Amino acid sequence: MPFRPEWIAANALALWALVLLLALLAGDLAWRRCARLRADADTEGRYAPWMRRRTGIALVLSLLSLFGGLAYAVGVGEPGQLAAFDGALAEQLRTHMSNAALRAIALLTQLGGTPWVASASVLVLLLLRRAWRLAAVWAFAQAGILPLVSAIKATILRPRPLHDHGFVTEAGWSFPSGHALGSVVFYGMLAYVLLRTLPARWHRAVVAGAVALVVAIGISRILLQVHYFSDVMAGYAGGLLWLLLCIGIAERWHPRAAA
Repeated sequence: MPFRPEWIAANALALWALVLLLALLAGDLAWRRCARLRADADTEGRYAPWMRRRTGIALVLSLLSLFGGLAYAVGVGEPGQLAAFDGALAEQLRTHMSNAALRAIALLTQLGGTPWVASASVLVLLLLRRAWRLAAVWAFAQAGILPLVSAIKATILRPRPLHDHGFVTEAGWSFPSGHALGSVVFYGMLAYVLLRTLPARWHRAVVAGAVALVVAIGISRILLQVHYFSDVMAGYAGGLLWLLLCIGIAERWHPRAAA
């Protein structure tokens, strides 16, 4: 029966591709919406900023609700349907994922590790361009990833699923996925920096690239059985909240009109 853990695990790679495609479409629609709101700000005066603020508040509240609901379901309340689904899916993936697929996915998932060299390189480039405020926000965003993830993990204390295939070995607590949260912040902020520095003709490609990497990395953690499904969803929600905060600071501190 579709959407049962065994069916999902048996069709995991095809579903991964489908989710990636849907995410790319959603990312493109979101980008168009943002571009339209920004264009409206130039033509409709005081009403467009109110619309942007309302959209932002709705998004933040939705993400907070999602993250809080997931945290309660797996870390505070009694184990329920979500925890049962998580465990069943991880167990089925242990049965259905081939060694060849796991080996390839283990290489891909490394793109979601803490990319300190890449983070430092972007920071140096921004400093060389004398983009002081943007550099400060970039550093703030990246520096916040590890403390944020560590604090939540130490609060929820959720053990990881069993993963004994040997291609990736992870220790520590499971909720939320640090790779999912970190990839949202790193690639999301990188996309934001590129959107502010590259010509408009590159913008859609930048957004598509960031979305593709974030989705691929997050789902790779589920397929490798180093995180439960809900861990990754919480990582996405938490990462988006932190990303929105950092972009909000950047927009208020360094508006595009002055860029």
